[in-house]
Amino acid sequence: MKLRKSWLPAHVLAWLYALLLLVPLYYLLVSAFKTNDQIFAAPFSLPTSLSPHNFGRAFTSAGLGAAILSSVLVTAVALLVTVVLAVPAAFAVARSDGPFGAAAERIFSLGFLVPTFAALFPTFLLAAATGLFHTRLFMMLFLPATALPLAVVILVQFMRTIPREMEEAARLDGATTFALLRHVYTPLCLPGIATVVLLNFLSFWNEYLYSLVIIGPDPHQRTVQVALPTLRALTGTDYGVLTAGTVLTLIPVWIVYTVLQRRMQQALVSGAVKM
Repeated sequence: MKLRKSWLPAHVLAWLYALLLLVPLYYLLVSAFKTNDQIFAAPFSLPTSLSPHNFGRAFTSAGLGAAILSSVLVTAVALLVTVVLAVPAAFAVARSDGPFGAAAERIFSLGFLVPTFAALFPTFLLAAATGLFHTRLFMMLFLPATALPLAVVILVQFMRTIPREMEEAARLDGATTFALLRHVYTPLCLPGIATVVLLNFLSFWNEYLYSLVIIGPDPHQRTVQVALPTLRALTGTDYGVLTAGTVLTLIPVWIVYTVLQRRMQQALVSGAVKM
């Protein structure tokens, strides 16, 4: 009973924090079905109609359909490249007993020290020099480079929790290094891989600055985060259409989080990530 009373303030604060998160989400959802007059007159009231008119206008005005497909393509390829490179790199670092492993891990950790804006101009020059400026292909290769430091550091901590005895038993059965990585380490590190995928999905999907500079405003290639601000007009912004477009961009995030949340919660609860 005393323990329950001691946890009461924590529960109250947690529910208050949840409420603070739900209020803007509620405002966003109800505004997507309103006109400007209804939004300003009664911001938190329920909409009088659930007509998808604002969503249709968001699709036609900003070309969100093509932009969402472009973002899905860029994000999916970048995530695939990130995982394919990060898993074997983390395996090599985690199972290296010499100074090479420690040095490699420190080098990957240095990636956290590079500010986003500091790399903008060199990245622009690199895109121009490789002939990939104004292409999605460059973003598919660039985004994994920005994600590898965090991905490798997280997966290294997971792989170090796997007992050496499992590796030795697999070696006695004739497993090669590749088979060891594929059949032992990768399945046991699925919570860590899910964590990496979810964190980087949020980063890749919401990326705006580099997508604007590298891909540009081309309606056939631009990502959804670049297309969304085009719903704002100099003569006056239709906030109902703008919020409807924002809701559409949140749907893929909700789907991915729903699919991967159990794996990520498993990783956090098990305490496998020891940063």
